[in-house]
Amino acid sequence: MPMTLDGKLVVAISSRALFDFEEENQVFEQNDDRAYMALQLQRLDIPAKPGVAFSLVKKLLAFNTLEGPAGSHPVEVVILSRNDPVSGMRVFRSARHYGLAIERGSFTRGQSPWRYLKPLHANLFLSTHLSDVRAALEAGVPAAQVYPQSVHASDAHPAEVRIAFDGDAVLFSDEAERVYQSLGLQAFQQHEMEKVALPLPDGPFKPLLFALQKLQQSGTPQMRIRTALVTARSAPAHERAIRTLMNWNIEVDEAMFLGGLAKGEFLREFEPDFFFDDQTGHIESAAQHVPSGHVASGVRN
Repeated sequence: MPMTLDGKLVVAISSRALFDFEEENQVFEQNDDRAYMALQLQRLDIPAKPGVAFSLVKKLLAFNTLEGPAGSHPVEVVILSRNDPVSGMRVFRSARHYGLAIERGSFTRGQSPWRYLKPLHANLFLSTHLSDVRAALEAGVPAAQVYPQSVHASDAHPAEVRIAFDGDAVLFSDEAERVYQSLGLQAFQQHEMEKVALPLPDGPFKPLLFALQKLQQSGTPQMRIRTALVTARSAPAHERAIRTLMNWNIEVDEAMFLGGLAKGEFLREFEPDFFFDDQTGHIESAAQHVPSGHVASGVRN
């Protein structure tokens, strides 16, 4: 009977999101893939430094080492990379060096790998290529463009996977954001008060939040997931967001209704392993403090 990933939390990630290949990427960007391959082969036995999403991946994979049912491995991490197969050897060797149990990968030598997300049934795709992220989102896969210049995650919470999400156009649809963009703040607040009891439509990252809650419920005290909603909403528009999560039977541990304040310093205090937002301005603020990714969905994009 063939192996299946059904029921697992599947994270697909590019090599540049997992490891720091920025120096090598400068060669790749010069459209000289032969020189890039030669450089990666030359450095085959030199482990790449951890990248922006390294902490998130390492902590999620830790769920596979906890006590549970025999053979239970609830998390699968797969490399989906524009790297060539030769360079892929260094990716796998680097993963092994850091004790990351990553066994699967697709290396496409410059072509977009997003099409392999469907057979993987991926719950999340992280890449530095915006075009791949857009294609994944259009295919219904939660995806974000990793900002390689982001500050790396704090090591202050080794037993917690900490993830922060924006609300509108990320967890929720961009329905309310469209009202704000076209009619302004007052109309937005009125719209949300009038529809306070009506759950917001699903956003692109609702499936990921649902999968994380399922993983949390099957976990153990040795490792847990802590989530936060970090949104520019403020009272009274906060209530519809909370009621929507209640309607979905999804819980978050923290909710920050910032009313337009810059999110970066609040995220610095929360110390997430990753933060997702649809607005590049918020990501640029957040990236100065925490690992961040741009969700290229909604009216702002």
